[in-house]
Amino acid sequence: MSSMGYVFVLMCFWIGSSVGGSRDPLLVELQNGQLRGRDNGNYYSYESIPYAEPPTGDLRFEAPEPYSRQWNETFDATHPPVLCLQSIINTTIGQEDCLTVSIYKPKNSSRDSFPVVANIHGGAFSRGGAVQNGHENVMREGSFILVKISYRLGALGFASTGDTHLPGNYGLKDQRLALDWIKKNIAHFGGEPENIVVLGHSAGGASVHLQLLQEDFGQLARSAISLSGNALDPWVIQKGARFRAFELGRILGCGHLDDSGALKNCLKSKPAIDIVTAVHSLLVLPKVPFAPFGPVVESSEVLNSFLSQSPEEIIKSGKFGSVPWIVSYVTEDGGYNAASLLEESYPGGPTLIEKLNDRWFDWAPYLLFYRDAKRTIQEMDDYSRKLRQKYLGDRKFSVESYFDLQQMFTDVLFKNSTQDSLFLYRKYGKSPVYAYVYDNPADKGVAQVLTKRRDIQFGTVHGDDYFLMFESALRDSLRSDEEKISKNFIKMITNFAVFDEGPLSFGDCTFHDNVGSEKFNLLSITRTGCENKQFIEFP
Repeated sequence: MSSMGYVFVLMCFWIGSSVGGSRDPLLVELQNGQLRGRDNGNYYSYESIPYAEPPTGDLRFEAPEPYSRQWNETFDATHPPVLCLQSIINTTIGQEDCLTVSIYKPKNSSRDSFPVVANIHGGAFSRGGAVQNGHENVMREGSFILVKISYRLGALGFASTGDTHLPGNYGLKDQRLALDWIKKNIAHFGGEPENIVVLGHSAGGASVHLQLLQEDFGQLARSAISLSGNALDPWVIQKGARFRAFELGRILGCGHLDDSGALKNCLKSKPAIDIVTAVHSLLVLPKVPFAPFGPVVESSEVLNSFLSQSPEEIIKSGKFGSVPWIVSYVTEDGGYNAASLLEESYPGGPTLIEKLNDRWFDWAPYLLFYRDAKRTIQEMDDYSRKLRQKYLGDRKFSVESYFDLQQMFTDVLFKNSTQDSLFLYRKYGKSPVYAYVYDNPADKGVAQVLTKRRDIQFGTVHGDDYFLMFESALRDSLRSDEEKISKNFIKMITNFAVFDEGPLSFGDCTFHDNVGSEKFNLLSITRTGCENKQFIEFP
C-alpha cells in the first residue's frame, strides 16, 4: 500500500470513529478483561457478570470469594441470569453456580452518566431470581441504570448451626459482595458510583434493611428502599435454625452426626439438588412455613460475621448505615400468605381455610412465624387464641371470613413491624426515614394467581406497587391510573438515588421525615392521588 493510501485508510478510520463514537457501547473493559453486551433497542444490557467465585464444592456454605478469573476472550454478557438453585412445590430449578449481576443501561443522549438502582429480588429467601423482575418500564423512562443481583437461596444460602462451623447468612454476604462490586465497577458502564440506591421488595426489602444495618453501608450507597419487607418482620430473623440444620442433615443421611463441623462436611458432600429438595420434608403444609431458612443472628465467635446482634439492638445502638431510607407496605400485604389457604387440601376436598378450624393451634405458629419465638407451648397457644379472638371473634374460618384472616396476616407479617421499625428510627435514627402505604388493587395480582379465583375481593396485595415499577408476568397490563403511578414511583426512585436533602416527593405530595418526629408520618398513595397522614399513636 502506498503512503498516500495508508494515510487515506487512517483518515477513514478517524472519521468513522469521530462520527460513530470512539467506543463501542457494547464493549466494556473490566479488571477481568473485556465483555460484550446486547443492544435491545432503547437500552443496552450486560447480563450474568460473575461477581463471586462459584459457591460450589469447598466453597459451599462459605462466605463468597470475589471473582478473580481473567477472561482470555471477550466475555459474552448476552445471556439472561440463571436462577439460583431452588425448589417450587415438586420442581427443582436453577443452578448452584449463580452469583452474578446483570446491568441495564438506558439509551439517553441527554446525559453521559446515570444514577444507579441496585435491585435485590424477593422470594422469602427461598425462591425467585433477578430474571423474574422486569425492567422494560424503567428502561422506557431512561433515568437510571438498573443492576439486578443474584444471591444464594434456601438452605444453600441460609442454613446455620449457630456457631463458627455453619454460621449462615451466606445469601446476605453474597448481596454485600455484589454491592461492593457495583460500587467499584459501575462507572465502566456509565453509572455514577456516588449515586447508588439499593432497592428490594419483600425478602429483598428485608435484605436491603439488613444491608443498611451495616455501619459502613454509606460507603456503598447513598440511600435505600425497602418495599413490603424490613428486618423487623417476624419471618426475617430465624430462630431455631440449628434444629432445622440438623434435621436437614438427618433427612439427607447425615443424622448420625452430632457436631456442626461434621454436619457441614457431610452436607458439602451431597448433591446440591438433594439439599434443596430435602427442604420439603421440613414443611407442615406445601408452602408453610414459606421461609424455612433465612437470616440469623450469628455467634459472637464468628469472624467477619454479617449480623452479630438483632436488628432491634443494632438500631438502638445507633451503629448502622446513616443514609436516607424509604420503607413501605400495602394495605393487604398478607394476601400473599393467606391466599394459599383457599386451596383445596386435596382435589375435591375441603379448603385449607376450612381445615384451619381444627388445626389452628398446630398451623398458626408456622403460618405467622412465632413457633420458635415463644418459650413454652402454653405461651404459644395463648398467643394463637388471642390472635383468633382479635380478628375473628367467635366466627369460624371460612371463605366468608377470609378477609379478616388476611388482615391478620397483613398486620402480623408486615404492617406492625413496619411501624415498629419507624418507631425505633424516630428515636435512634440520624438520616431521614420516609414511609408510604399503597392502596390501589390490581385487576390481577398475586392472590388471584395463587388461588385462580376472581370471586374474592383481595384488596391491594403483596407486590401491587412493586410490579408497577418492575413488571411481572403474573399480572395484566397497566391501567391508565397505574401507568401514572408507575411513572411517579420511577421518578421517586431516580430522585432518591441522588438524594441529599429534602424534600422527597411522589407526584404532587411531599414525604415527611419520621426521624425526630413526635408523630408517625405516612404517605398514603391511592388510585386517585396521595395524602400525608400523621398519627400520634399507631393506627
